[in-house]
Amino acid sequence: MSRVDSTDDLTASQRITNRIADLADWRGALFARLRELIRNAAPEVAEEWKWDTAVWTHGGLVCSVGVFKDHVKLNFFKGASLADPNGLFNAGLEAKATRAIDFEPGGEIDAAALAEPIRAAADFNRAGGTKR
Repeated sequence: MSRVDSTDDLTASQRITNRIADLADWRGALFARLRELIRNAAPEVAEEWKWDTAVWTHGGLVCSVGVFKDHVKLNFFKGASLADPNGLFNAGLEAKATRAIDFEPGGEIDAAALAEPIRAAADFNRAGGTKR
């Protein structure tokens, strides 16, 4: 990914692209892959930059990607209200509202399985936050 010069006038998408470009290891490649999967699973979501991280919204907060030293976290803001038939949620399981998926180096991504909670989170917001 090419890096866009850093200024206060960057769009959220440009900030996300820069963050990915700054990560020269496995985390950058994984972040880019997650971004692609989010965009493909729910093309209606908007990219935003909040709390110094990438966030996707659609009628409310859908998910975010956080990058840490030893893992990359895909956080679903209303994950506790979503079904998890594939057992993907592996972090924040005790949280009142959120659920997350932590990815470690070398981990595989099941794109079809991951698309389900992404779509469900966007649909949840579109339905006004009603559990399905």
